[in-house]
Amino acid sequence: MDVPQITRQTTPHRAVRREIATERGRFAALDTAPDGDAGMIVLLVPGYTGSKEDFAPLLNLLADAGPRVVAIDQRGQYQSPGTDDPGAYTVHELGADLVAVARTLGPSVHLVGHSFGGLVARAAVLADPSAFASLTLMSSGPGELPAGPRRAVIEAAEPHLHDMGLERIYDAGQQALAKDPTWQPAPEPLRSFLRQRFVSGSAHALQHMGRTMLTEPDRVADLRATGVPTLVVYGRDDNAWSPEAQSDMALRLGAREVIIDDALHSPAIENPPATARALLAFWETAPPAS
Repeated sequence: MDVPQITRQTTPHRAVRREIATERGRFAALDTAPDGDAGMIVLLVPGYTGSKEDFAPLLNLLADAGPRVVAIDQRGQYQSPGTDDPGAYTVHELGADLVAVARTLGPSVHLVGHSFGGLVARAAVLADPSAFASLTLMSSGPGELPAGPRRAVIEAAEPHLHDMGLERIYDAGQQALAKDPTWQPAPEPLRSFLRQRFVSGSAHALQHMGRTMLTEPDRVADLRATGVPTLVVYGRDDNAWSPEAQSDMALRLGAREVIIDDALHSPAIENPPATARALLAFWETAPPAS
């Protein structure tokens, strides 16, 4: 894979850390053109337990081709403020956040959602298709997360998010992983970043975003009806939603489909050059939304 384990979310880039103020609140962002001097605008949305830094290896690769690239933390993730209100974390409310951010950035935004962020990005497009020039579903699926290790982790953690606290949950998870003889802990400074990111988030956000991951219905037909050009891109060995499920979703959407070699569930980190090429080619040729 193209990005060494030692960098990943800590990959150097030239994006500026800032906050984007909207009518729905403030969102922490990495912005490659904070003065807004680029024509094409790209908005990158992370997945469950993720953050804007999940796109760090892509930022320079995409910006070098001309777009203004903005990656955000969703409400309650890492450096974006959260709330104790469960209703603030429904896929519809989080999608409304993305519409507000997009409207703040410019008239027509290319939206990319990774994993859970893809479910939220889909909700945003369904709520206001006119806000978006295109949608990319990256390692995301047609509905709820299928049975498997990732779903099991969410189900196991949910009852303990508040009584144990995020610090103890994270450390317990690392201890469990260490029992696997094939597991390799992240080196510094990545190790410290990953822990700090997790414990800085909102337990309420993790709880209610997690429930969405386990309950979201299939809304593929609704998305296709919007007419917004869509790309489905995923790692050849994705271990969340299966490659077969994502390929079927692309077929039902009438969407372009790109499979990233040497990648699992996070192609932006695992093979950023191929992922950047797929995104740029799609944005260059995507027809205007109907």
